[in-house]
Amino acid sequence: MAKRYPLDALAPYLPEKSFQWVIGYIQQYNVQLTITRNRTSVLGDYRHAHGTKGHRISVNSSLNKYSFLITLLHELAHLFTYEKFKNKVAPHGKEWKHEYAMILKEFIAHKIFPEDVEKVLLHTLKNPAASSCSDEKLLRVLRNYDIKKERHYLLEQIPPGSVFHIAKGRSFIKGEKIRTRYKCLEPATKKYYLFSAVYEVYLPHA
Repeated sequence: MAKRYPLDALAPYLPEKSFQWVIGYIQQYNVQLTITRNRTSVLGDYRHAHGTKGHRISVNSSLNKYSFLITLLHELAHLFTYEKFKNKVAPHGKEWKHEYAMILKEFIAHKIFPEDVEKVLLHTLKNPAASSCSDEKLLRVLRNYDIKKERHYLLEQIPPGSVFHIAKGRSFIKGEKIRTRYKCLEPATKKYYLFSAVYEVYLPHA
């Protein structure tokens, strides 16, 4: 069984002034919030209440405070959508987009986000992306608040032909850009993969 912590333990993961608003929702909906180790394929997750289990949300612990809050709001929007429509609507359909836009507006109104993040979020309100990972403008600006890691760059920042590494030590060669993604060769398998321009990579010889 996972160890339980007091709600105050959440405060260090959140921007200043946001704790009271977040806790209000956590308590109102009796959410079991789990702060997980870093996951490369997902930033957060929501599972609706069923049987004796309540609503469950997980968020990566490695995110900076603004990324953590935005991810949490994304998952809370799933909760609100489920409360109103159960499983009768698409996971990221117009109903979820409406709920996400509404809760983003609320937190923007509290003046919690820095000016550059707020500006991008205001644009996001028009058509929220299904995943923060797919919102390149938002990812770029949020990265300004990450702890800087030596030899780590966005893929779009490194020259063509560069050899880069990703998680688990796999290496690739940066190739041409195809629309919004880069076609990269994995020498070990001779296979090509498409990477987002804002995918974070490691340069071993930078």
